[in-house]
Amino acid sequence: MKLFGKRLTGPEKTAAQAVGVVLLMGSLAWASVPFYDWFCRVTGFGGVTNVADGDSSVVLDQEITIRFDASLDRGMPWTFKPVEREMTVKIGQTVLAFYEAHNPTDRPVAGQAAYNVAPYQAGVFFDKIECFCFTEQVLMPGETVLMPVSFFVDPAIVDDYEGKYIHSITLGYTFYEIDLPEDFQQAALTNPAAPAIDTN
Repeated sequence: MKLFGKRLTGPEKTAAQAVGVVLLMGSLAWASVPFYDWFCRVTGFGGVTNVADGDSSVVLDQEITIRFDASLDRGMPWTFKPVEREMTVKIGQTVLAFYEAHNPTDRPVAGQAAYNVAPYQAGVFFDKIECFCFTEQVLMPGETVLMPVSFFVDPAIVDDYEGKYIHSITLGYTFYEIDLPEDFQQAALTNPAAPAIDTN
């Protein structure tokens, strides 16, 4: 084995091979995250949904039931729930649903929602147009907000081998607490009368 024109033998060869394996594994680990994200978005694997630029061009007479679920990560102090637990809609119809979040604490709290749909096979047919989950959310002390999500179920679901047997889809969100945006932290520093902000 040669390295930079020098023939390696014994321990040097073993060390060079070990370094090569480490570099290869590191490269694969780095590439696996964007590849997995791309794979999930293309296939709907794991319940990942699509993002649509606008309404569906086709609305079918066939209906499907959409159920809404909400949960909080451990330590997230908000309350969080869907306004409606269930809707029956036409496939291809643009739907507007709302979730309610409340911050019962005496400090601003920032959150980011993770989402998925079940069954997982429905993910590739579930198209979001707008969603509160696309951006971080900040609730002030005692604040309650209604957060919208606009979506439709792609009519292609009725022609899919597995999709045509799906009669209900559950859209679920989990809110995680995140660090407050810098502008909120800066506002607290420049306004001593503002509620205390926990930056830990």
